[in-house]
Amino acid sequence: MRAAAERLGFQAEKESILESVRRLPVLLAFPLLSAGPPATFVEHTIATDLRGGYQVVVADLNHDGKPDLIALASGMSELVWYENPGWQRHVLATSQSRMINCAVIGNEIVLASEFSNEAKNSIGLVSVLRPGPDPLQPWTATEIDRLPTSHRLRVADLFGDGHPVVVNAALTGARATAPDYRDQTPLVYYRPGEWKRRVISTENSGVVHGIFITDSNCILTASFTGIHQFCATKGGAFQRIEIAKGDPAPWPKSGSSDVAVGHLGATRFLAAIEPWHGNQVVVYTQKNSQWERDVIDDSLLDGHTIQTADFNHDGNDEIVAGFRGQPHSVYLYTYNAAAKRWARSDLDKGGMGAASCAIADLNGDGRPDVVCIDSNRLKWYENR
Repeated sequence: MRAAAERLGFQAEKESILESVRRLPVLLAFPLLSAGPPATFVEHTIATDLRGGYQVVVADLNHDGKPDLIALASGMSELVWYENPGWQRHVLATSQSRMINCAVIGNEIVLASEFSNEAKNSIGLVSVLRPGPDPLQPWTATEIDRLPTSHRLRVADLFGDGHPVVVNAALTGARATAPDYRDQTPLVYYRPGEWKRRVISTENSGVVHGIFITDSNCILTASFTGIHQFCATKGGAFQRIEIAKGDPAPWPKSGSSDVAVGHLGATRFLAAIEPWHGNQVVVYTQKNSQWERDVIDDSLLDGHTIQTADFNHDGNDEIVAGFRGQPHSVYLYTYNAAAKRWARSDLDKGGMGAASCAIADLNGDGRPDVVCIDSNRLKWYENR
């Protein structure tokens, strides 16, 4: 990165840094809105026969205006989806092994498979799935890349040009080994049609478990070294900025695991699970140039997913956090402005060891719902 900045020249580097700072989540001086009545949820079980359920993705796969659900399960050879509103099961791809993530871009799906935590055992196969004349029939898979431990796939308009790309965040570097996983960890992207690997950065190190695409088309990464932001500069390079160091424990118990951006009124905050597969739900708020760390819960076991949304339309986002260990629950955190603290309630008590959750209005009633996946189950929590 430093060499790239030197090539651009001092003035270009200065403009790049200023632009990156402007695009950071900013704490604005607006009062918090009063809390509205709490949202209530009705649970619907969509599937109970998954094996190694790992990721749920919301997308309108049959183009009927209703969001469907992709249920990716690492222990299955089929990538399946469920058609809204009756949740009929269909197969997207067959003959897959150790699937770990997918992302929908246009009329195609990018799929990462052949995954292992140990890079030496992880092919990191990246494929593009394309539908035939009948989208209800299995799609055709074409290999585009092999990047060991390919782990997180997200769609982002990184350059703000209206042409989104697919971001691929590897879990570790190719030479990393347990338990320290020390190596530089690649972050790359692919342009649709070309499907050539292009490097964003190799500055992260250790395990990079979570990524989040901000509304300013930047990438937040959560890793052993904390939370970092990557934004494209005008010259096409990427500027990396440290947001927070995460859990202060020594490596490899350090840093952050998953991250999301939320709002309390006009104030942005970051919600994180820390450390890797950790026990803490953490909220970061910006004071001047520093991000203050507040652990709002430390009782999770194998925390694995975090999301934010304004479920009751009061202008304040709630936090959804799920974990895979006992008691296999999904928690909802609501901010109490008067008490200046977060209060926890149960979204699913003991019935969902969530590996992944997503937020979407699944029934078109204007209210955001929650959908989560665990080893066997896919559930929709309808916001009433």
